[in-house]
Amino acid sequence: MESPYKSKTGFKHIGSALLCALAGLRAAIQHEDAFRQEVLLACILIPLAIFLPVDTIGKAVMIASVLLVLIVELLNSAIEAAVDHASLDHHPLARRAKDIASAAVLLSLLNVVSVWALILLG
Repeated sequence: MESPYKSKTGFKHIGSALLCALAGLRAAIQHEDAFRQEVLLACILIPLAIFLPVDTIGKAVMIASVLLVLIVELLNSAIEAAVDHASLDHHPLARRAKDIASAAVLLSLLNVVSVWALILLG
């Protein structure tokens, strides 16, 4: 059975998608400590990137690396919520899914450090 939201087209679809996205951001901010911490980090690093004496491409890459952390954290949180919804029992595959998603967040954070270091240190 398909979702009833799939039948929306045009501006109705865009509006519905926007409302769902905003609900997802609100849920992440309300329920995910790590996401709140990374938003705080983004609120510091993005303005810093804008004001640092770096060329436009460097600024864009620095900002993109920070936004990537937020994106990966949202996906990590979604995976954790879906796994927890499926079952709260301890299962090796559930643990693996959560660990792999967490590893993706770690790699995105290491990406920020490496991108910023390469751009700032030349």
